[in-house]
Amino acid sequence: MELKRVVVTGLGALTPIGNNIQEYWDGLVSGRSGGAPITYFDTDKFKTKFACEIKNFPFNEYFDRKELRRLDKFAQYALVASDEAIADSKLDLDTINKHRVGVIWGAGIGGLETFQEEVKNFANGDGTPRFNPFFIPKMIADIAPGHISIKHGFMGPNYTTVSACASSANALIDALNYIRLGHSDVIVTGGSEAAVTQAGMGGFNAMHALSTNNDNPTKASKPFDATRDGFVLGEGAGALILEEYEHAKARGAKIYAEVVGGGMSSDAYHMTAPHPDGIGVMAVMENCLKNANLKPEDVDAINTHGTSTPLGDVAELKAISNVFGEHAKNININSTKSMTGHLLGAAGAVEAIASILAMQHSIVPPTINHEVADENIDPSLNLTLNKAQKREVNVAMSNTFGFGGHNACILFKKLTE
Repeated sequence: MELKRVVVTGLGALTPIGNNIQEYWDGLVSGRSGGAPITYFDTDKFKTKFACEIKNFPFNEYFDRKELRRLDKFAQYALVASDEAIADSKLDLDTINKHRVGVIWGAGIGGLETFQEEVKNFANGDGTPRFNPFFIPKMIADIAPGHISIKHGFMGPNYTTVSACASSANALIDALNYIRLGHSDVIVTGGSEAAVTQAGMGGFNAMHALSTNNDNPTKASKPFDATRDGFVLGEGAGALILEEYEHAKARGAKIYAEVVGGGMSSDAYHMTAPHPDGIGVMAVMENCLKNANLKPEDVDAINTHGTSTPLGDVAELKAISNVFGEHAKNININSTKSMTGHLLGAAGAVEAIASILAMQHSIVPPTINHEVADENIDPSLNLTLNKAQKREVNVAMSNTFGFGGHNACILFKKLTE
């Protein structure tokens, strides 16, 4: 069976550095940080008092009051980003075969704020189980693709992938394979997360996973820097329209890039820490290259997982050097988490979009906030430090890893006939 080709025909983003694709790209290229003091709750007793929140989006205008009551933030974010991507794709929703349009979405946690508030209300009561009837359908992670499909009438495959921070990258790979195998013509895919809550911040602080650089939130996310002290929690959504190539060509669609491969692996090592030698990361990149039928020297840019944690950054860069050898020095390596923070289950989608836009504009966004070189990192690697760099990008790789040892890798390529 010959696999069908898959292309990207629409993009949507709601991020801490921009509320649509253009704003997001402008923020990336200019090196803008989304870090700021938390506005959602009183952080006086929290170790970390800042995050990368969504800023100035008019949710009250986008959704009516009834919708806002029924939608957790992560589902709101999903609808905003997917609506932008669908509009960008210029799909004709009146004529398309909606049985062959699916929604495969990623979320690492889902409706954390809803869960938190309902449990707090119960704990503060007299023991009578008074719960909001929307509690469960607001909270469950699979509700986001459900709402997207209900809104637009898409009747193809519909589910959520959950693999912690790799969730939306896994969603993209599943979408790629459904279309490759001929099961769908179009998949709305991506991911969303809204974990900047008391439970989210408190939980990650308890793990010592978050930066505590409260004096300088805009500089706290600093992948590859020797003084990095943890990741900065972010929130938002990224959406991509994946489409079978002939289907896209027949309707004259704008094509951003071809999705040529996806790889997966497991560290099989530790609940939260990466294998120090990057064995699982090496495997996932090798698997992805093999799946795409590409050689290491074909890759021009890698958007790393690059969370700004002491262990993770070193392990990933070691793996890149081992997989790509001498060619690693010719690759533009970056971490856009230095600007957006870590969007958890939405990270893979948001960073895949950054890779695609880097290819389209021939500009690799920077890894900002780098000041002190880490002696454990090879200085010959081009980490695209502090300023965007112009270069032609024909093949871009995006890495995403999750607690539990889940590794996902995606390769994008400029379209060739």
